[in-house]
Amino acid sequence: MPHLEISDLITVTDPLSGARLPVRRGDVVRRFQESGDPRAARIVAGLPAGPDDVLDPLAVDRLMIGVHTEMQRLSEELRIGERLVHVLNPLFEAIREIAGRRGRFRLVDIGSGLGYLVRWLAATGALGPNVELIGVDLDAALVAEADRLARAEGLDCRFVHGNAFDLPEVATVYVSTGVLHHFRGPALAEFFEAQADSQALAFCHFDIAATPLAPVGAWVFHRARMRHPLGRHDGVVSARRAHSDETLLRAATVPGITPLLYEPRGLSNPFCTTLRPVLGIRPYLEDPLRQALGRASRRLVGAEQLTRGGPPGPGAASRSGAGAGAAR
Repeated sequence: MPHLEISDLITVTDPLSGARLPVRRGDVVRRFQESGDPRAARIVAGLPAGPDDVLDPLAVDRLMIGVHTEMQRLSEELRIGERLVHVLNPLFEAIREIAGRRGRFRLVDIGSGLGYLVRWLAATGALGPNVELIGVDLDAALVAEADRLARAEGLDCRFVHGNAFDLPEVATVYVSTGVLHHFRGPALAEFFEAQADSQALAFCHFDIAATPLAPVGAWVFHRARMRHPLGRHDGVVSARRAHSDETLLRAATVPGITPLLYEPRGLSNPFCTTLRPVLGIRPYLEDPLRQALGRASRRLVGAEQLTRGGPPGPGAASRSGAGAGAAR
């Protein structure tokens, strides 16, 4: 049976217009019953709905904002901002070396939620003054709250309701945290293909590492930190839905992109691993990125090295990236 998250089913947005669609509570309850998840069915059955059995959109919005606020606390405790910058700073250093240090660059956070990452980057100035920060989400209520928080905090960033790939501005780098596991089957490769087909130079997506300990750790962590049953439920399901390293690299192997994984399973401590990023870069950026990473570049592997089951030798990943570029 598929693992389903409650938050994915109680809000539905038209992918073309961005308009919110009505969701019938009974339909969602039946989905969870049919998938063998009676606990999720009970949680949804307890949500407010009108006489037509359509979930109350205002109540759902309040719930989602509350759950995402708790998720922000988890991001703070896991130091997600610092971990992302550990990879993003060398990435932008490589981009500046190629594109020029006085250029203007744009980071777009896909599925930004309450905008914790974008707001953290704006507050710290970690990426420098010439990187514009934009958060994009299909949930209008989360975007409105992210915008309110940014204005209250006096931050130089903005948030957009819609599809990240439909922005009028060109993204330099796409990022996300905790989004990849929501894409199933062919949709995962299509997600990476959309970025490869854009004018972006790179992407860096952090998601849950698919280790045997991940669901157990997620249960303990969310039980201790999340107050609403929805947050506890979805946190564990997210860990169960996490893609393997091999799946991510295979899906990210698209024309015009060199896919790389930072700190895959074989190079990290399973007791400490929570999230790790998959990167996609234009082939000509690989050498500058490795130089900017310095010794940490040994943690960066491609599909060839991962398949061999060991860390890459000197220059091995670079040769793999060159081959991927030539294959285009």
